[in-house]
Amino acid sequence: MSTTTHFHLLPERTGSAADNMAADFLLLQRYPEPDAVRFRQYHWRNPAFTFGYSQKIAYIRGQVPDGDFELCRRPTGGGLVDHRNDWTYALVLPRRHPLFSARAGDSYRLVHEVIRDSLVSLGHPVALHHPGDKKRPNSPSAPGVCFQNAEPYDVVHARTGLKVAGAAQKRTNHSLLFQGSLERASLPDCDWDELLEPLVRNLAAAFGAEPVATGWPDFPPDEESGLAERFASEEWLERR
Repeated sequence: MSTTTHFHLLPERTGSAADNMAADFLLLQRYPEPDAVRFRQYHWRNPAFTFGYSQKIAYIRGQVPDGDFELCRRPTGGGLVDHRNDWTYALVLPRRHPLFSARAGDSYRLVHEVIRDSLVSLGHPVALHHPGDKKRPNSPSAPGVCFQNAEPYDVVHARTGLKVAGAAQKRTNHSLLFQGSLERASLPDCDWDELLEPLVRNLAAAFGAEPVATGWPDFPPDEESGLAERFASEEWLERR
């Protein structure tokens, strides 16, 4: 799929849950090169859970375990995600890319096909979960909780059926944001430090581009910190 000549690999960063959501949102809304694909893999300063924009906070509080962790509402949809042992990324596609106007299922499928192929290239037995595939026997079924059951086009372990990778999306007038998570426990033999190179290479190839390592955008410091404060606020957390 040849669509763009710019695929920007951004530096890895570690932040609070609110910092990470603010950074992803700025990459979606305020990137200085709006026609470029943007990709980053990032880390969590503290144990954290995030949940989808439309989910009810009362429900979420009933699903998270007891303990000391950060809880943050994402700008994307999807369910509750445990980030205490995951490999997290953000991918932003520009408006000019054909996937921007494609059905959500089509874009979701393409990205997860690339993740599947990247993991297979490292020797891991994973597959795409297709509509109509059976659920794993005896799996929990709490609605709105990610990684308990695979949805169509999630990446799953080919033998155990455990969900490996899921993602959520947000589309604006500017770009399309994927926030994705891979559960490390589902592939205990994976060297996760090796994943970034083939994943970036395969994503860039899928978009007809060459990956280019790019510095972090020069967002105004008060804008980035102010947005992080918004994502950390009780008003944002309890808006639904």
